[in-house]
Amino acid sequence: MSRIRLVAAIAAVVVGVALTVVAANSASAAACASAWSSSAVYTGGMTASYNNKNWRAQWWTQNETPGTAAVWADQGACGGTTTPPPTSCNHPNWVQGQFYAAGSIVKYTDGKYYIAEHDNPGYDPTISTWYWDPYSCGSTPTTTTTAPAPGGFVVSEAQFQQMFPNRNPFYTYAGLTAALSAYPGFAKTGSDTVRKQEAAAFLANANHETGGLVHVVEQNQANYPHYCDASQPYGCPAGQAAYYGRGPIQLSWNFNYKAAGDALGLPLLTNPWLVQNDASVAWKTALWYWNTQSGPGTMTPHNAMVNGYGFGETIRSINGSLECGGRNPAQVQSRVDAYQRFVGILGVPAGNNLYC
Repeated sequence: MSRIRLVAAIAAVVVGVALTVVAANSASAAACASAWSSSAVYTGGMTASYNNKNWRAQWWTQNETPGTAAVWADQGACGGTTTPPPTSCNHPNWVQGQFYAAGSIVKYTDGKYYIAEHDNPGYDPTISTWYWDPYSCGSTPTTTTTAPAPGGFVVSEAQFQQMFPNRNPFYTYAGLTAALSAYPGFAKTGSDTVRKQEAAAFLANANHETGGLVHVVEQNQANYPHYCDASQPYGCPAGQAAYYGRGPIQLSWNFNYKAAGDALGLPLLTNPWLVQNDASVAWKTALWYWNTQSGPGTMTPHNAMVNGYGFGETIRSINGSLECGGRNPAQVQSRVDAYQRFVGILGVPAGNNLYC
């Protein structure tokens, strides 16, 4: 699962959070990722192809063959062709405990359809956003006409709920709107279309990083002790294992907590738990990165959107060293799919340069 790169120097560090990959309705199978290498190091979220399948590393691994080690999650066949999905819904009812392969489509008891993103033994589609996604049978995204929030944010609370129907209760709309004052130029620069595109781009990347705003903290606890750079003059006063990924951007490392804390006027170096306990603080750290950091890219995500460089450049600034240039097309597609869905909800075009 892909993580945000807060500085270019650590662009190759990935933290392990389960992320939902939105299925694309296309006639061709997924492209194959780079071939797996026994000597290469893979961290959570990185993908590799092996035996005509794509595989995703769930945590740090080296010399563990895909298909023989639990660290690798099967992402399905790659490089071949598949049957195009039907344009109308006529799929079997979901059965609890029945095995479903990735790509299976079922009708749930709520009358809605869901598609399996990963093989699963019959998990409930409405509570497992890792294994299932809503399926629209080829219909176009719906557009709401709800007015923007009173404070001027271009995404209303109803639209936010539509974007994240299964989000963790921690990620409140009130917390997001309370955080906006930290960066008043966010989603308030340029035309109404540009403002909505930037909001959609920010939320689409947060969606990808957290599995649909489900995960508040990094799921692979084995990574926790790795994020203390003791060479920094201020060290790790909260403890070596205290600087794991948190929030919509999965802020990690002691030096990033310090930089974000200094910028926001918050004691994040000594109290990193604020990011997982206070929704407004969590959103502020994500906005800090979005508006001030370029990571492995050449510009901040904010500048990419307001200056017309397109959604693809936000991906480059967030995780470009691991995803762009064909390195991880499935992860890029996940971000693009979410962005296209969100701009559809907001009623604006996606614009150009969606990929990196």
